[in-house]
Amino acid sequence: MRLTFIGADHEVTGSCHLLEACGKNILVDCGMEQGPDLYENQEIPVTPGDIDFVLLTHAHIDHSGKIPLLCKQGFSGEIVTTFATADLCSIMLRDSAHIQEFEAEWRNRKAKRSGEPMYEPMYTMEHAEAAVKLLAPCDYDQKIVLCEGIEVRFTDMGHLLGSSAIEVWITEDGISKKIVFSGDVGNLDQPIIKDPQPVKEADYVVIESTYGNRVHGTEKPDYVGEFTRILKDTFLRGGNVVVPSFAVGRTQELLYFIREIKERNLIPEYPNFEVYVDSPLAIDATSVFNKNVKSCFDEDAMALVEKGINPLVFPGLKTTITSDESRMINFDSRPKVILSASGMCEAGRIRHHLKHNLWRAESTICFVGYQAVGTLGRKLIEGADTVKLFGESVEVNARIESLKGISGHADMNGLLGWLSGFEKVPEQVFVVHGEDTVPDDFAQTVTERLGCPAFAPYSGGCVDLATGEILSPGIREPVKAAEKPAQAKKHSVFARVVAAAKRLLEVVYKNEGLANKELAKFEGQIQNLADKWDR
Repeated sequence: MRLTFIGADHEVTGSCHLLEACGKNILVDCGMEQGPDLYENQEIPVTPGDIDFVLLTHAHIDHSGKIPLLCKQGFSGEIVTTFATADLCSIMLRDSAHIQEFEAEWRNRKAKRSGEPMYEPMYTMEHAEAAVKLLAPCDYDQKIVLCEGIEVRFTDMGHLLGSSAIEVWITEDGISKKIVFSGDVGNLDQPIIKDPQPVKEADYVVIESTYGNRVHGTEKPDYVGEFTRILKDTFLRGGNVVVPSFAVGRTQELLYFIREIKERNLIPEYPNFEVYVDSPLAIDATSVFNKNVKSCFDEDAMALVEKGINPLVFPGLKTTITSDESRMINFDSRPKVILSASGMCEAGRIRHHLKHNLWRAESTICFVGYQAVGTLGRKLIEGADTVKLFGESVEVNARIESLKGISGHADMNGLLGWLSGFEKVPEQVFVVHGEDTVPDDFAQTVTERLGCPAFAPYSGGCVDLATGEILSPGIREPVKAAEKPAQAKKHSVFARVVAAAKRLLEVVYKNEGLANKELAKFEGQIQNLADKWDR
């Protein structure tokens, strides 16, 4: 009866834990690392073919994104999760595979020219499809016998549609223990989905600490009022409101707010304004929201459904699938709302909409989510005067706004509030998912405020659940030592060149179907550039 911590230990992303009990190997989440990588993750100490089950807390890629890799390496067991998570994974894992294949295709074009070894993607669409076939969905609050000696139950955690805490009961060699994995704990009073549900008992709790040292603020944000102000001011200036929006979760929340704005006629000067959702992934995700109404929607959203109102649909809502449809949005001069991915403006269709709107003083760019350091979104929020888009310098004349308060994660008080819902203080709390020192800080807070022993493991940390003994704290192994400044600068510049080349390839694909004369001109420009630098 042993728990080993593999990923998201003193780091925010890449969640993965191995539970060994009753002769079974069970992974709880198998996520992809995204963003800063501080510490080396230890290898999963069993082969993928020997893993019997994956228990999945929710569909975000930092919790689910490596499951296709497991399949590629021989995993063929069940992936047990909620119905809504299974539905979202069926589109998100395929989308992730498409990205892997796209990057491999680009790298291999270069490798063929330079004679370098071919690059193998982490996984392909075949492996994503294999993972989707292994999904074994269940209802919330349904106690399931996983195997002899192990039962599980999924409890709504209000972080994302289908997100869950996972309760696991284990009986082995006459000893019974219960461990609860929080997954990502949701923020209170989010639109559409329910608040995190309490769990009453556990011997051990594994909890995230993404906001374990911060609070969101005491005032409940007036999302509708603030967004109405932004829309009205922009429309009166004759501009567009461009929203870089994450495709799953954030886009659906904004549709929910806009429906209310239109229903209450809060912008009487522009009652029929149009709203474009320009992201195929967001469109697919919205259909999943509509499919999982009864099991996931909160009371307010359900009240609308019971009146025959779809809370994510309203007059003037338009969706665009093809690149041609996306381009046509910018030929419409009427004031409108454009919701497009990616949320941090690093790739995707949003960059085209920024190119057409950033220079316009009458337009507004409205951010609705966290912008990581170094991203285009962060630069805009921090007041950049000009930015580079598709090789051109674009002046930032548009207003830059942020819709404050939208966070899918509970803050420190929310995490402590959920932990205090246990009727008996757990024997031990294990803190994961946090930036470097945050898990240690939150572990100390848990001990001081709740009187519960708490411990923040590093990757490879291991606990004997039968006795509660910490067998290993894990290995604090930093990623490769930093390069010398001159070398690091050289690599940084080269990385920017690689990123620019990737963008060029995206542009090439988006111009498929252009007139032959224009394509020939485009090809000539690319060939001239290649000839100049092919030394």
